[in-house]
Formats: sequence, C-alpha cells, structure tokens
Amino acid sequence: MSDQLDQLKKPFLYVVVCAAGIAGDVGKLITAAQEHNWDVGVVATPPALGFIDAHAVETQTGYPIRSAWRSPGDPRPLPAADAIAVAPGTFNTINKWASGISDTLALGILCEAYGFGIPTAVLPYLNAAQAAHPAYVQSLERLRTMGVVIGDHEPFQPEADGGADRFRWEQALELLEPLVR
Repeated sequence: MSDQLDQLKKPFLYVVVCAAGIAGDVGKLITAAQEHNWDVGVVATPPALGFIDAHAVETQTGYPIRSAWRSPGDPRPLPAADAIAVAPGTFNTINKWASGISDTLALGILCEAYGFGIPTAVLPYLNAAQAAHPAYVQSLERLRTMGVVIGDHEPFQPEADGGADRFRWEQALELLEPLVR
C-alpha cells in the first residue's frame, strides 16, 4: 500500500523567488509546474515579498510563502523538496549562494540542497553590467560544479525593460524534470 501511495504522490517543487521586476509573474512557473503534475511551494527572499502578490501565490499553491525561519518545534509548513527552481535568480542571490552565505531562509535552503542532493535549477535574471562582474562568472561556474543547472536567459541592458517578455519560466521545469523523473 505504501508503494502505491508513493507512486501517486506528486513531486514537490520549491520555487525560490528573488527580488526582481519580473518576480510578480512567478504564477506562470507555478501554473506550468502544476500542469506538469508538481505540487509547489514558494520560498521568497525577504526583499522579494515586495514584488509578488502573496495572497495570489498562496491561493495558487495552497501553501504559505516561506521567507523566514520557523521557530524550534513549529511544524514544517512545506513538504520536503524533490527539486528546487530559483526564478528569477538575481546577482545577489547567485553570488551569495555560490559563496555558501546563508543569511536568509532562501539561501539556507539553497546551501543545504547541495548536501541533500536535491536537483536545483536557476534562471538568472540580471543586467549585463552585473553579469560582467567576475564574481558572477565565478559563481555560475561554482554552481555548475555543484550540479546546479543554469537557464539561458540573456542579461539585459541596464536601461532596458529587462526582457520580461523573453523570460522563459517553464525552462526551470525543462531543466529539472530529467533529473527528478
């Protein structure tokens, strides 16, 4: 009976949302994941909370958005992750994550994911001036050596609109599904 329940259980995807102008569109990734038979929970960096409609996201996922650590003894509000998608992945989060900095819940989860062997993908979203910084290039390389799969969104020009219309949210699933299923 337990084997049958395991076969019926949907994989659980954590979507880590960072503070970027397109973060308000995270519902596109949630919808795509749900259509691909994933259950989804959102973990937001504290600044990202100002970019998303928390009520809409919580209604869509059926879970509270996580942004801060829980108190000892409190129940875990989300099931364990089978995979993690970081979208949009900002310059700040990518560099801190690659350096092992764990000063937010989102970064703590990402840093632990490596040790737990949780498949993780990041869809970078940053401008070309940030992408030119040597720390960013080194951070991507470190994440790759850690097994993180990285999306292909091109950095945008600092004065441009950010290419929100070209950001492929569903690419996170394309990168992760072969690693999980």
